[in-house]
Amino acid sequence: MLLRNITLHDFGAYRGEQSLDLTTTPGRPIVLIGGMNGCGKTTLLDALQLVLYGPRARCSGRGNRPYETYLRECINRQADPATGAEIELEFAITVEGEERVYKVCRKWATSGKTLHEYVNVLVDGSFSKAISESWADHVEDLLPLEIGSLFFFDGEKIESLADPDRASAVIESAVHSLLGVNTVQQLRTDLLALQRRQKLTGEEQETVSHIRALEARHDTIQEEVDATNARVAELRSRLDAAKVVLDNAEYSFQQDGGELYERRRELENRRKDVAKALAATEAALVDLAAGPLPLLLVGDQLNAAHKQAIAEQQADESAQILGVLADRDGDILGRLNGLLSTDDLQGFRAHLERDRRERKLAGSAERILELTPDGYAQLAGIDQVLAHELRRGRELRAQAAELAATAEALDRQLAGVPDEKQIATRIAEREQALRRVHQLEAELDSALAAHSISKGRREALTAELQRAHEARVKTLVKAEEVARVIAYCDRQRAVLDKFGAALLNRHINRLEVAVLDSFSKLMHKRGLVSDLRIDTDRYRLTLIDTDGEPLDPGRLSAGERQLLAVSLVWGLARVAGNWLPSVIDTPLGRLDSRHREHLVDRYFPHASHQVLLLSTDEEIDERLLGRLKSSLAHTYTLVHDDTTFTTSVQPGYWWTSGAAHVA
Repeated sequence: MLLRNITLHDFGAYRGEQSLDLTTTPGRPIVLIGGMNGCGKTTLLDALQLVLYGPRARCSGRGNRPYETYLRECINRQADPATGAEIELEFAITVEGEERVYKVCRKWATSGKTLHEYVNVLVDGSFSKAISESWADHVEDLLPLEIGSLFFFDGEKIESLADPDRASAVIESAVHSLLGVNTVQQLRTDLLALQRRQKLTGEEQETVSHIRALEARHDTIQEEVDATNARVAELRSRLDAAKVVLDNAEYSFQQDGGELYERRRELENRRKDVAKALAATEAALVDLAAGPLPLLLVGDQLNAAHKQAIAEQQADESAQILGVLADRDGDILGRLNGLLSTDDLQGFRAHLERDRRERKLAGSAERILELTPDGYAQLAGIDQVLAHELRRGRELRAQAAELAATAEALDRQLAGVPDEKQIATRIAEREQALRRVHQLEAELDSALAAHSISKGRREALTAELQRAHEARVKTLVKAEEVARVIAYCDRQRAVLDKFGAALLNRHINRLEVAVLDSFSKLMHKRGLVSDLRIDTDRYRLTLIDTDGEPLDPGRLSAGERQLLAVSLVWGLARVAGNWLPSVIDTPLGRLDSRHREHLVDRYFPHASHQVLLLSTDEEIDERLLGRLKSSLAHTYTLVHDDTTFTTSVQPGYWWTSGAAHVA
């Protein structure tokens, strides 16, 4: 199937006629449609489903509203309700080996309190009245709703598939509808119906009455099954809505400081501990100031005193050895007399005399400090003491500053703690929403149990009814012929049972391989998942770690669970042969940059032969746009006018302004 074109006329936010060419070519399967939040991306996704399926379309914007109310609200606010809105979709699909081009136009308008809806269908350019009048049945032959809905995904639907229970429902629906298991089951049902329709004469009135009574009971129980199933669907919808309310209440609680309120006691205790530590640090600084540290204020005087002490020490040493030097010099000169010439001896004598004069002069220096040897040693060592005290002081000051900053930050947090009266409303809202969710969960469990009981009663009655029909057939005149038909039907049903089980196992095995391969391609974390299994009873998907043990889904991040959901969608499409377009709305939430690159590089270009990708500018940004460029067939931007509250379709994507929409 290939979508060719969609045209919206006064539908939702789209004012006037807005048309998008959706054709793709091999190697360029992607149509990229950009739009900010609220610009109409989801509306476009709803339009694709609405034009095909009408009141059965699973439009996200409809909710629980009646179909007629929904259509009225889909007419653009500035449009004339009497003119109404219109959606036109052109697509090509292979029917019985030949390609057919369908153009489906769904239009509706109001006349007073009455709403009129029209569906016109052209096949290969020619209007078909028969198909137009029976389009609801005809589209089920072309593209059954259960199959089509598997390939229309928005971000919320993909996120919901990360839940194992919801994913199992999608897997069951896909395996039965998309992969043909339903066909086998329907054939088995048809054989059973054929067996029951055998018309023979001579049956006893008692047997006939018994069968009719059983059939009446069966119809009653079937109504009960339908009612309980509807109740389950209703409760699931209400539970989803209640969870949204709970999420909003939780968000409001957090926005109003709920987290700080819950941490108030912890913050107060930390503030006390920091205050104690800060007081201890300040006390240590005071003790440090009581020691020699203040001497740093007279550092120049200390240096001068140190120099004076050295000078006085040298003067004392010179004075002490002056007499010894005179004797030494006389002895040296006596020894050198006769060894040196008179001039040399005279020069050496002059040198020794000059040395003694200088030492005498040094020894006569003024004594100011007159330190003892111990005093001099203390003065010489005070530099090291002051350096150590200075380092200690700086460390304590840094510690005090850090503690003060921490105290200030804690004070700010405590100042942000809302008053108990202020947060009481949010607490009450959250608790009420939580109670509502728990109540609906309990009601849903009860409804599921009732539905299961109803189905069990129906199956038991079906078996009893079948036995009654078999007993009836045996009483008829043409017993031999009927028995032959019954035996044939029994054999064929047994064969179909085996074939259906084998077909189911084969599809499940192929699906396991395809989903695991898709997940491996999209994940950047290696060694987390080694295998993947889907059981054929509940269709529940189980991940297997490298030790061969089931992997708790809680170990996966939100982004990894979203990738698993995308892998499930991709795997289903691959197993089905990628014959349907994939329509993906806002697919990159909760994903980090690397996971987004994997989706852009490995999934979108290969998801199908045609991919309609609806994105915001933060999801497919300029960098990711460059990576997608070689796979793009068309690009569009949904431009919203905040003054008229309308949306128009413009060719090109952000960062390609003015460029042709054909990439």
